[in-house]
Amino acid sequence: MQLINFSITNYRSIIKAYKLPVSNLTVLIGQNNEGKSNIANALASAILALSNPSRLRIPHRQRAIDYPESYDWQRDFPISLQTKDKLGKSSFTLEFSLEESECEELGDYLQSNTINREFSVLSLTITIDKDRNLEFALQKKDKKNKWKALAPKTASKIATFIGRKITFTYIPAIRTSEAAIKVVQQMVDRELATLESQPDYRAALEAIDQLQKPILDKISAKITQPLQEFIPQVKSVKISVSQEVRFRALRRCEIIIDDGTPTPLERKGDGIKSLAAISLLRRENTQNRLSIVALEEPESHLHPSAIHRLKDVIDELSSNHQVILTTHCPLFVNRINLASNILITNNKAVNAKKISEIREILGVRASDNLMHAQIVLVVEGEDDKIILESLFSCYSECLKASLKNGTLVIDPLHGASNLSYKLSSLKASLCVIHTFLDHDKAGKDAIEEAMKNNLLKIADYQLAICNGMTESEIEDCLNKEIYEEALKLQFGIKLNCSDFKNNNKWSDRIKKTFFSQGKNWNIKMESQVKAIVAEQVNNNPENSLNLHKRSSIDTLIQALEEKLNK
Repeated sequence: MQLINFSITNYRSIIKAYKLPVSNLTVLIGQNNEGKSNIANALASAILALSNPSRLRIPHRQRAIDYPESYDWQRDFPISLQTKDKLGKSSFTLEFSLEESECEELGDYLQSNTINREFSVLSLTITIDKDRNLEFALQKKDKKNKWKALAPKTASKIATFIGRKITFTYIPAIRTSEAAIKVVQQMVDRELATLESQPDYRAALEAIDQLQKPILDKISAKITQPLQEFIPQVKSVKISVSQEVRFRALRRCEIIIDDGTPTPLERKGDGIKSLAAISLLRRENTQNRLSIVALEEPESHLHPSAIHRLKDVIDELSSNHQVILTTHCPLFVNRINLASNILITNNKAVNAKKISEIREILGVRASDNLMHAQIVLVVEGEDDKIILESLFSCYSECLKASLKNGTLVIDPLHGASNLSYKLSSLKASLCVIHTFLDHDKAGKDAIEEAMKNNLLKIADYQLAICNGMTESEIEDCLNKEIYEEALKLQFGIKLNCSDFKNNNKWSDRIKKTFFSQGKNWNIKMESQVKAIVAEQVNNNPENSLNLHKRSSIDTLIQALEEKLNK
């Protein structure tokens, strides 16, 4: 089961938000006091009401302590409407898609032989009034994409079914010690609760009950006589521990973090508490259930290096859970799927259509060449940029169009050692970043350092690897016939020699060739030679690639096309 989208009507500052799309990673973006937290809270209220409606009947004071996300009309119905509409209601619509097995399970639950063939999507509207009464309205979309309302009794039954299939975890922006511990404790509760149906576990609890009973009976007898002296009508006193209380007691735990000194989690800093709560969610068992995790400002209390690590954790989390987070941090923006970023401004919520809209709300100032960029390809030098722009335009219509309209930008490093600095700078530009470097010591060291600093993932880089070569560069992927005549005319050297035919990388081979033919070689000369090679590729890109050594270029083109298509 997946949550596809949700809508909100009359909740706090949000008067109307219609069909906000939900993916595996949905990011709510907006300036302070625009309503990001209100949307996260609205989803929390709706799902908590759906999964456990009885919480709404708990007295207000106890509910505020134990279930702060539960709906409260005085707080949650828009204040601006309370005087005009004293019987106003808040409503939340959740649209779900069910897998075939879940449709069959629902059919069995409803004792219907046809329900599993009647729909592909369910739209459930939850309405809560001032007295916290719930109403459920349900529509189904059949396989012809036509909506049909279901009877209220059936809607209520299906709402109960869906509620039992959802696990919801909410981590607020203000993470007190109690709040952080509560998130972890809830996870422990859910996992340990699975033991309570096992015969051995219940037998052990029964044994504990039998051991405790004589002591409790003895205490009961001691209390009875003094009470009877003051209250003659008291016949007896009985002290007992209910099964539910015993279950809850055995779910309690203490979390010890050993980072050199074993310390209870509640004594750790706010950043560690946040990381503990979020990271543990990755390991939670979500089999046969929809797990939704709402995170408010996950970057709060964290050092910048920890934020980069947390980004990887959240990406991993979103593979098994539907994650909805609010943020001010560009790092958490969903760069691959722009529509999964929801922009909240002027108490309205819409999904992003352009990267520039996200940059504007977050106050990101991109340089002119990155203004419209969605993907930045980082390369070593200007000559690499010229070569790749020519090859991309020749071999890929997708990349050619993206280079032309500025959604793909090739950004040179001017030296592999600058990679980590460049990636750190580009992270704030809200672009998807890919890297292509030479397969030599400098390139490999730069990649390793960037990955160590959580600036790069394995999927986000390629090296210019050529078959049969220990080290290789982008020029090794090219046909020497493309540029050898130009080098002969300009420098008077011939490439048809043994010094240029070995398996060393291109820059070493061309250097030896120059020396063996009585020519000087220095950094300036190398730059001139590389510029001529790049120019010749630009003039004849369709014949520039070496048939046996082009695989890394082909793989790079494929990786960039896939990212642009996403």
